[in-house]
Amino acid sequence: MSAYSNPVTAVLGPTNTGKTHLAIERMCGHSSGMIGFPLRLLAREVYDRVVAIKGKDSVALMTGEERIVPPDARWFLCTAESMPTDRDVSFVALDEAQLGADPERGHVFTDRLLRARGRAETMILGSETLKPMIKALVPDAEIVNRPRFSTLSYAGAKKLSRLPKRSAIVAFSAEEVYAVAEMIRRLRGGAAVVMGALSPRTRNAQVAMFQAGEVDYLVATDAIGMGLNMDVSHVAFASLSKFDGQRQRRLTVSEMAQIAGRAGRHQKDGTFGSLSEEGPGAFTPEEVYAIEEHRFPALDFLYWREGEPDLGSIDALIASLETRPAHPALRAAPPAVDLGVLKRLTEENWVRDRARSPAMAARLWAACGVPDFRKLGAEPHTRLVSRVFQHLSEGNGRIPAPWFASEVARLDDVTGDVETIAGRIAAIRTWAYIAHRSDWLADPAHWAARAGEVEERLSDALHTSLTQRFVDKRTTVLMRQIGKDAGALPVVIGEQGEVLVEDHPIGTLAGFSFTVAPNARAADKRLLLAAADKRLGAELARRAGELAGSGDDAFSIAVRPEPVEGRVAGEPRSPRAWTGSGRTEVVWRGYPVAHIAPGPSLAQPRVVLDRSVAALDPAVRKPVQARLDAWLTGQIARQLPVFVQLDAILRDPAAGAPLRAIAGTLLEAGGLLPRRAIGRQVEALDPPARKRLAKIGVTIGTLDLFAPGLLKPQAAGWRRMLMGLGDGPREGATVLPRGAPGGDLSHGFRPLGQQAVRVDLAERIARAAHDARLQQSKTGRAPFPLDPALATSIGLQPDTLARLMAQLGFRTARPDAEGRPQWLWQGLTPNAKPAAPRKDNAFAVLADMLNG
Repeated sequence: MSAYSNPVTAVLGPTNTGKTHLAIERMCGHSSGMIGFPLRLLAREVYDRVVAIKGKDSVALMTGEERIVPPDARWFLCTAESMPTDRDVSFVALDEAQLGADPERGHVFTDRLLRARGRAETMILGSETLKPMIKALVPDAEIVNRPRFSTLSYAGAKKLSRLPKRSAIVAFSAEEVYAVAEMIRRLRGGAAVVMGALSPRTRNAQVAMFQAGEVDYLVATDAIGMGLNMDVSHVAFASLSKFDGQRQRRLTVSEMAQIAGRAGRHQKDGTFGSLSEEGPGAFTPEEVYAIEEHRFPALDFLYWREGEPDLGSIDALIASLETRPAHPALRAAPPAVDLGVLKRLTEENWVRDRARSPAMAARLWAACGVPDFRKLGAEPHTRLVSRVFQHLSEGNGRIPAPWFASEVARLDDVTGDVETIAGRIAAIRTWAYIAHRSDWLADPAHWAARAGEVEERLSDALHTSLTQRFVDKRTTVLMRQIGKDAGALPVVIGEQGEVLVEDHPIGTLAGFSFTVAPNARAADKRLLLAAADKRLGAELARRAGELAGSGDDAFSIAVRPEPVEGRVAGEPRSPRAWTGSGRTEVVWRGYPVAHIAPGPSLAQPRVVLDRSVAALDPAVRKPVQARLDAWLTGQIARQLPVFVQLDAILRDPAAGAPLRAIAGTLLEAGGLLPRRAIGRQVEALDPPARKRLAKIGVTIGTLDLFAPGLLKPQAAGWRRMLMGLGDGPREGATVLPRGAPGGDLSHGFRPLGQQAVRVDLAERIARAAHDARLQQSKTGRAPFPLDPALATSIGLQPDTLARLMAQLGFRTARPDAEGRPQWLWQGLTPNAKPAAPRKDNAFAVLADMLNG
């Protein structure tokens, strides 16, 4: 291309001057053209723009690992390394030509600056620092200075949590990019991620999120400084130093300005700053002044290496690549990766033997040009290049399809984290580069398409992984709405109680309790709870109104098990042990809204609102409390009327001290009490007091005081619940094995040997025994037989009956003439008299027992 002596124009200026846009316009005005870019991403971006103007069949994209070259292509968008030097086109442009001063790639840009020419017009685009080099190396070039369209100003240091929206945070390593993106996700809901190592597909998908406003922040490497067009208002530097391949160094002022200049679009002003207020991560006043005023040190040299090396032999090739430039404005390029690989391979005898001809030396040099996308180091990359050249220099001179296919198939795996997938993309780029060498594979088009498919799948997976890791769309939406009117962001509650804000689930509302979505990270839970508190007020108030107006059938109780605290294993449970056996919850429409706690007595328990209900506004909460209090009072009166009546006696001054004492003790014990525990007070009762107890349903038995109604299943369940007794006896049980659940006096069963007998049945046996004794003789002192039918029907074993009779004051006597066992009154409980019988025989007693 250097054969043409056409006009060369150098368009120089800071970022945001529209230089690239100008070059595109000029190229599209010619019959053919080519532009070389510093990044594959930028080449792809401009390719898409030119395709929209000229059509897909007329535009080509040429990068190391991606080539779209239609047969009739006339406009070419390339990376600088991939610009074809033998293509005859009317217009040629080189973008970011100041990169000729880059130690790693500078010699490529310098070569294109010197040799790339269009038939009718050539443009060199770059920063103002390039001006002396243009005058020295292309003295006939016309220099045009382009001012920045908008103002770029320093905004100072800002913490991540205080960065304005539409900010780009720039870091200089993948690790730092990921760390910053994670912090942004926690603080602001998420960020898009852009790095030079990303494929165009992933980069475009990430930028699309940012451009569409799905996220308000972008975290990137310095790749964004190379002309990538994004709507960024502020650029924040996470640090001001980078590793340049050899050492960690501070950015030059020109590099700072190149990156900071991405802030602002066309005539929209932009700002820049840092995340550090002091130290090496902060801007100095001199740097700020230079960036704002666009005053940078001019370049005094560019790196150069022979662009058309001697391929006559390996030694001639190396010698020409190491030739020093003759022009004083040029400096020999530092040893590049390709030259380093070439020197390592030429130490192998087999390589020298195969590369004796110019054609094979050219093949060797082309193989050394395979980029080290994986960044694994010199040795692994040299081994790969060695194998590639081995195949290219033997047999039919082609890379075996099975080897290529197996390497690509190994990378066709979308599982793994961000780093793993990014590593596979870097590796597939190597194979895509190889596939785009037209003479290296038997069917290069097929394998290029295959590598492209794998890269697309990996790119989609990487975009998904980046989004999942660094973007919480739910948090992003909420952060935008925090502080706005509650009606500005509608809340939708699904059929299953799921709470959605703009289609993003933030949690579940069960009754009055909001639970954060289980997939929310710990750092986001406080934000989601705050959002729910702000947005669910109206719905909670509506539900509270429904609860306050609900009928009794809308409520129920449920015991939720809780661990025993403060109770030694095997220690008897206190009849007032409200904890350790479960918390009794009041359930409304299937959701717990309160729990029952001890009150002044068992007849007056308290309703304690659930935390979620207690947090309601007082005006809403008070009707709920009143309704639940009324419901519980009604339930106690309906299910446990004896409790209410015992409480009334306890509060009645006219009841007399003995009766009030018994009522208080019996109420505290839950309506079931051994007679010996309060025997003196029982003996002190007068007939009206005894009658009053009988009227409310209390039986003064030989062994126990009890209310038979409390032994019925439903009443027994409420009694156990109020007393925290835990598991009770099985429903309808008359006799239990010793040690079975509920087999003690607190549940209404009297332990006797290996069995426990329900107290009302023990009392019936006592009544039957006393009746039989008195029927035998007027004095009741003679031995008497006891009809065994009652004990047998209840299920008492002989030993259990004997123990019960002993507690009742009887001992065994000699069997009668018919061999039946007899009992003799011992008078152990001379003052205990059984209650008046209500049935005439044992079978009637059994029927009464079975009925309740």
